[in-house]
Amino acid sequence: MLSTSFIGGPRDMRRQYMDAMALVRKFGKPDIFLTMTCNPNWDEITRELHPMQSPQDRPDLVVRIFRAKLEELKKRLTKQHILGKIRAYVYVVEFQKRGLAHAHFLLIMQRKYKLTCPEQYDLLISAEIPDKKKYPQLYKMVIKHMMHGPCGLLNPKCQCTKGRASCKNHYPRAFSNATSQGKDSYPIYRRRDDGRKKTVRGCELDNRWVVPYNPYLLRLFNCHVNVEACGSIKAVKYLFKYIYKGHDRASVAVTDANKADGDVDEIKQYRDARWVTPPEALWRIFSFDRSQNSPPVMQLQLHLENMHMVSFHERAKVNHVVQHPGVDRSMLTAYFEANRLHEEARGILYRDFPEWYTLQQGKVWQRRKRNTGGQVGRIVSAHPAEGERFYLRLLLNHVTGATSYADLRTVDGDTLPSFREAAQRRGLLEADDTIDECLNEAAIYQMSSALRRLFATILLYCKPNDVAELWQRHLDSMSEDYHRSTQSKTHVQQMVLIDIRNILQSMGKDIKTFPLPTIIDRYDDSHGTDREIYEEESIKPTTEDVAMKETLNEE
Repeated sequence: MLSTSFIGGPRDMRRQYMDAMALVRKFGKPDIFLTMTCNPNWDEITRELHPMQSPQDRPDLVVRIFRAKLEELKKRLTKQHILGKIRAYVYVVEFQKRGLAHAHFLLIMQRKYKLTCPEQYDLLISAEIPDKKKYPQLYKMVIKHMMHGPCGLLNPKCQCTKGRASCKNHYPRAFSNATSQGKDSYPIYRRRDDGRKKTVRGCELDNRWVVPYNPYLLRLFNCHVNVEACGSIKAVKYLFKYIYKGHDRASVAVTDANKADGDVDEIKQYRDARWVTPPEALWRIFSFDRSQNSPPVMQLQLHLENMHMVSFHERAKVNHVVQHPGVDRSMLTAYFEANRLHEEARGILYRDFPEWYTLQQGKVWQRRKRNTGGQVGRIVSAHPAEGERFYLRLLLNHVTGATSYADLRTVDGDTLPSFREAAQRRGLLEADDTIDECLNEAAIYQMSSALRRLFATILLYCKPNDVAELWQRHLDSMSEDYHRSTQSKTHVQQMVLIDIRNILQSMGKDIKTFPLPTIIDRYDDSHGTDREIYEEESIKPTTEDVAMKETLNEE
């Protein structure tokens, strides 16, 4: 198994994603999305090359210079506040298959500096070719670094158009005399039809092909620096999922159908499938940071009594492990102890504890000398199907001052036998409030596909009282990805229903047993066929695939 401690692994990327979404919960949605790509022709790189060398021959030099530029960008953003004062930020460094590094930043601005209207967008972001006579250097850099394509009809072989009728990035954009707010997406930037054109890679391009940029940053760094204003809260999950997507990877395995499934070797799968370029290898060798978020996020442990994780050497004897001093302590039990010892701690929720207290060696919470808001807490997630652990988390999110597990189960002087009953007595389970809260919290950080699976799991295991009301409340969050491909509300609703039906089928349950809208046949291409069979039968081989059959060996 690949643990969370393995940097760049799937669990590590998910942890970073959850940490980033904890910042969104605390400080609100990001305001600016910024991408900086390495320029292999930077003067700092080319002047250090030996005769007959190219930047590709010196990945060590390329990554060192890019890292220096990245640190300078971070300083300009967070220390000099060139785009405004920042409340929180995250960034991730990625490596393209062809080797060029790029960094994605998401910036959450302080309230005074948030972008709230098109006029503010125009102060920071431009999507037009500048005046060549007035800004000659900026003009050259926009033409060199910020012109998309050409693609589409002008160049069907372009990477963003392959297999498509048009550019996947929606270029060329439409002309617009003024910036306006887009719906659940980036703003529609000002792109005036001012007659400015330039021949780029053999095609005449105008303002419709300009990638949005900040003139100051582009002029300063002389590389591709895409700066976008984040349009709405609904785009946040997709932005964070994009920057934490991890390596490009693909793996195919052939096994004997007669043999029972063996153990899954995640380490082997990862090593066989990942793609690592020389610059990324050097980046890791130099121990440069792949990502960072500020303020830092602390993952708060969640476990039932005496069910916490204990680490020990593989050769240690069990009785020595059990008798080791402090083995019975955990982050959560230390929280209970802090509530017993410090009266001022009793009004703070467990998830907010890292803002006021710091965890010292020996698992002891100590009051911060200065509350600078230097850390954000995040209780690790729990699924409703986990039972008591889920209800423990529910109580910790609502109850302050608990001094033990038993105290957390005590309501009005009565110590109840389970956390579920304690939550019920406190009114946290009235009607479908808990389920509703669970879906609302999941909607902050989960993709729509995961929300649909969670909804199906809740239907099966949690037995909500008002399924129809729950469906209406969460349909929008469960259908965000489908809204990107179709505008028909009926069609979107049907696609969500079909997906939930397929998930329930895989769990051995029929969607018709729940009071949900009826699936309309014309929207259901599978017509009720088992999902696995339908997916296999739906594969359409290409002409090239069919032709390749003739090249196979006879055996």
